[in-house]
Amino acid sequence: MCEEQNEMLEVEVCCSGQHSERESHHSEKVKKTLITRLNRIEGQIRGIKGLVEKDTYCDDVITQVSAVQSALNSFSKVLLETHLKSCVTERIRAGDLEIVDELLVTIQRLMKK
Repeated sequence: MCEEQNEMLEVEVCCSGQHSERESHHSEKVKKTLITRLNRIEGQIRGIKGLVEKDTYCDDVITQVSAVQSALNSFSKVLLETHLKSCVTERIRAGDLEIVDELLVTIQRLMKK
């Protein structure tokens, strides 16, 4: 795992007992890293739109689409790892084993790609 991802995983608490069960609570550092990645992906999407508008050769557009899919997969992996190391772990420690079924559904959704 790269250093950037290790830094990202320095999560405060993802699912605090003070808040809704469905609310995440990432540190500001983690949020900033996730938002930076999403901004980059958003820029790539705008770039693809521009390629289509300019009638760019299809294979070149497909290459860019592949790059966006890879960036989204990387984003998802980091977010899933953060979720596992915080929310899931915390809920298991609290005796809430329903989180395991929720996690399995989430992983199945990610694997469909």
